[in-house]
Amino acid sequence: MDELTERILQLKAEKDAVILAHYYVPGAVQDIADFIGDSYYLSKIAAQVTEKVIVFCGVAFMGESAKMLNPDKVVLMPDLKADCPMAHMVKIRDIQKIRETYEDVAVVCYINSTAEIKAHADVCVTSSNAKNVIAALPNHYIYFIPDEHLGRYISHQLPEKSFLFNDGYCPIHTSIRVVDVLKMKRDLPQAEILAHPECKEEILDLADFVGSTSDLVAYTEKSPSQDFIICTEIGVIHEMKKRSPGKKFRAPSVGQVCPDMKLNTVEKIIYALETFEPAVEMDESLRTKGLQPLERMMKLAEVKTHAQL
Repeated sequence: MDELTERILQLKAEKDAVILAHYYVPGAVQDIADFIGDSYYLSKIAAQVTEKVIVFCGVAFMGESAKMLNPDKVVLMPDLKADCPMAHMVKIRDIQKIRETYEDVAVVCYINSTAEIKAHADVCVTSSNAKNVIAALPNHYIYFIPDEHLGRYISHQLPEKSFLFNDGYCPIHTSIRVVDVLKMKRDLPQAEILAHPECKEEILDLADFVGSTSDLVAYTEKSPSQDFIICTEIGVIHEMKKRSPGKKFRAPSVGQVCPDMKLNTVEKIIYALETFEPAVEMDESLRTKGLQPLERMMKLAEVKTHAQL
């Protein structure tokens, strides 16, 4: 065990802290985290942990969600500058206009959004639970924000709903090009193509499997294939290699790196635990309004069919 790891263990014990990390943060941060996962898994964990301090290694909306769920806990982020561009790609006036135009509409907000936007939504979703949550809603019209690509992917699975889309996207996932995926597939014809639903539809059409980061990790562990072409942020490959050390994982594009996620470092975690800075702070009115769609997500996420309502 190295010196930094020992220091983190000491600080966690002293401060009664737990470390949560998304699959996209650097491997060294994943290695020292208590819980690693996608947005849905981490949001559930954040609502369940008993420690007084949560260190959330991810981007801003994740820390905000953890604070909404845990108002009495200290929520720290290694770097508050770690943000998600897509989280800002929808405006409140757009939501208001949709509500004025469509009477039977549910505003469904991908968890990758700001607290302010969540506060104007009816329910939140993640890539893991979006289908189940939306299927459980009584509304016919679904205004899916902010990510158009995930929204369109889910809309194909729920033809009984009428989807309205926002012009938002993840710059990392949409930078993955068909030409690069096809070139890698020609070089590795035996490889399976795995993609996150934030990718463009033309990438999803090439994929052997589409799923959230947790879904992708689980798939590579179970699949008999030995080679995979990974169409999502490359941080997820760290966990894939740990679970399946004999398998090969390749990214088709050099642009599959989220610079914001990479702002999380072990050294910054130590500083946060030593100083309790930077801490996530939130106006109580905004917190309670944003909490409602998050809690509704938790309630509906496990609903499998309309018949189970």
